[in-house]
Amino acid sequence: MTRIVVVGSINMDLVTLAPRFPAAGETLLGERFLTVPGGKGANQAVAAARLGAEVALVGALGRDAFGEQLARGLSEEGVDTTHVAWRDDVGSGTASITVAEGDNQIVVVPAANAHVTPAQVEAARAHIERADAVLVQMEIPLESVEATVRLGRSLDVPVILNPAPAQPLPTEWLARVRYLTPNQHELATVLGDEGRTDFRELIRRAPCPVVLTRGGEGAWYREQGEPRHQAGFAVDVVDTTGAGDTFNGALAVFLREGLETAVRKACAAAALSVTRLGAQGGMPRRVELDAFLAGQASA
Repeated sequence: MTRIVVVGSINMDLVTLAPRFPAAGETLLGERFLTVPGGKGANQAVAAARLGAEVALVGALGRDAFGEQLARGLSEEGVDTTHVAWRDDVGSGTASITVAEGDNQIVVVPAANAHVTPAQVEAARAHIERADAVLVQMEIPLESVEATVRLGRSLDVPVILNPAPAQPLPTEWLARVRYLTPNQHELATVLGDEGRTDFRELIRRAPCPVVLTRGGEGAWYREQGEPRHQAGFAVDVVDTTGAGDTFNGALAVFLREGLETAVRKACAAAALSVTRLGAQGGMPRRVELDAFLAGQASA
């Protein structure tokens, strides 16, 4: 069984469905409201677990109603929460999400996620040492992201850095990452570009291998040589929330099969995820992904 460690955020998503996005200062009647487990770290952990991996999560929760619900949900998904710290001084993280017109707008309040520490990462050393891959994002303190990258490199465990939300990162940092998985905007931000450079050139310029997501267009990736393209899969889009996290979770799970295969399966998993509502609600299980890919092969 593939072993994955995820270091990242855990949120409760407060989701509002609306006919369109409101203008500044406008009050708009929504169609539906629901609470859905989320956070990039938890999402990627659930995505990997549903695809058959053994997953451990390093993160933090507030000791509140959301925290209890989120921890219970992770356990039910089979995610090991041994290294999820409980905080009495802050609440659990939240993300306010408006879904409209096949897209979403998100405001994240980190709360407990802002207190994930390098010491927690070090405490998970035994899990990381035997992992096939480590996933980390940037909804937690930067020092903890760096600690994850450094520890993974020192243990020769592939670290996949999903740089969201993006900010410029030092070249020496990126050189320690096995794979960087941004979208086009995030790649430009990470490399300090103003978005004027073609994304293929940015992929070539990056000091580490890049797997760049392009929504319905699929993904572009490069380890060496020229960037290669994996086309997306045509599906009926319901909610794009969590598609990137599904992609990252799947990429980590299938990385042992080679990057080309992993990217294709990650694109397929992401496509399936947008056909249902909710970040984690749409994430496919292994049997669903296998059936979907078999259908594509026979089409």
